[in-house]
Amino acid sequence: MKNKDFKGKHFITLQDWRKEEIDHALDLAGKLKKKYYDWKPHRMLRDKTLFMMFFEQSTRTRNSMEAGMTQLGGHAHDLTPDKMQLSHGESAKDTAMVLSRMGHGIACRNCFYGIGNKYLNELADNSRIPIMSLQDDLYHPMQGLADLMTIQEYFGKDLKDIKIAISWAYATSHAKPLSVPLSQILLFPRYGMDVTVAAPKEFPLLKNIVDTAQNNAKENGGKLTFVDDMDAGFEDADIVIPKNWGGFGNYIFDEYNANEAECMKEMKANLEKHKSWICDERRMGLAKKGVKYMHALPADRGNEVTPGVIDSPAAIIYDEAENRLHTAKAIMGLTM
Repeated sequence: MKNKDFKGKHFITLQDWRKEEIDHALDLAGKLKKKYYDWKPHRMLRDKTLFMMFFEQSTRTRNSMEAGMTQLGGHAHDLTPDKMQLSHGESAKDTAMVLSRMGHGIACRNCFYGIGNKYLNELADNSRIPIMSLQDDLYHPMQGLADLMTIQEYFGKDLKDIKIAISWAYATSHAKPLSVPLSQILLFPRYGMDVTVAAPKEFPLLKNIVDTAQNNAKENGGKLTFVDDMDAGFEDADIVIPKNWGGFGNYIFDEYNANEAECMKEMKANLEKHKSWICDERRMGLAKKGVKYMHALPADRGNEVTPGVIDSPAAIIYDEAENRLHTAKAIMGLTM
């Protein structure tokens, strides 16, 4: 497989990429990381332009893409709805048709529930250049790829039977999307990992994606188990990923009939039932010796996780965040 084989390929979900394609991207990310630390130029995208469309705020995604594009020798346009005709109702089709005649790649974050993934696919259907997801309501492939790179750095390429606890956690900072845990349960079992998802019954993941993830596990020798007890999820884990996600799947995708205000009221009531779902030192003690703590960030300190955990040597969150740069550069370099 060669880099040129990827040119023009969309990156909306890792589920659309074969394992050998993901492995090739990770191999390139590793090479680019070494060049970065050796101060060696790696201008794969000299004079090329990336359009970045952000419907929500971002720290790691925005800066990994923009810094990455600069390091690859190109330029990134930082676009928000107020800078475009999106605020006046311009369609995804028209936006894609125009931008794809002016540059070499379009990257978009749209996490609106029931809208985001459809919007990205509409961009892809009408673009002559690659569309890259910077997160939508269902998937966050950039985060998933960086997570996998980080896990391989600590545990090696052979990840069979590595046990990962993906746990819901209490948070008040904001209503966090489903896309990170959904991307993780789809990806990790493809590499033979033993994944346990711990969540209260009020905060399930989407059934159709869970079904696909179960098939991924079956086909690749991985495991995917669900429990409704945080302690049970942490037991004997090599890696813990405790993170809040909303109950939006119940309301949007299952055609819940109540209005938005009633939905939010019920979600908040369900959230407050589970304040005890926090990653603390006691729960870390249930995992294996040497357990690693991961989080896509920003973490809700004091709610999702205690300072004693997130600031401990067990936390590899900054390696994880840095790898957003190297994996983003690999995806841009391959597809653009």
